[in-house]
Amino acid sequence: MRSLLIAILALGAVTGAQAKDYGPAGCGLGTEVIFKDANEWHEHVLAATTNGTSGNQTFGMTSGTLGCDTNGPLANGVGLYMEENLDQIAADAAQGHGENLDALAELIGVQGQDQVIFQAQMQNNFDAIFASEGTTSQSSYEALVSMMRSDATLSKYVG
Repeated sequence: MRSLLIAILALGAVTGAQAKDYGPAGCGLGTEVIFKDANEWHEHVLAATTNGTSGNQTFGMTSGTLGCDTNGPLANGVGLYMEENLDQIAADAAQGHGENLDALAELIGVQGQDQVIFQAQMQNNFDAIFASEGTTSQSSYEALVSMMRSDATLSKYVG
């Protein structure tokens, strides 16, 4: 059981989590479980530290748990999918096609007629979305959202 909890928590840390009424520490395990009734500044600091170091905010944001809001710019599960498959998505984006790129488009909700545009934009914006070898899933997610917002066809898929 402990291994399962550690595996779930190790899904990755995302510092920009948004939620309702989560306080200054952001959503996550530290806020919702460990320091649920935090009132003092040091409790908020410890809750934020727990949230940031235990790698639970991405899980919370994609699953709608741990006090995290699931109403992000893209559909639930997109951030988690990108986190778990970033290298494969990047490889497909470089080519402009592939299974992982198709799965990403499906998770986002891109309709069949717009898939070709999505794939082309992923390839055309590869350098912005996957800026370097050290690019994180969070920065790629943000660049993907930005790219989609700036495209007349794809902007309808961004909330």
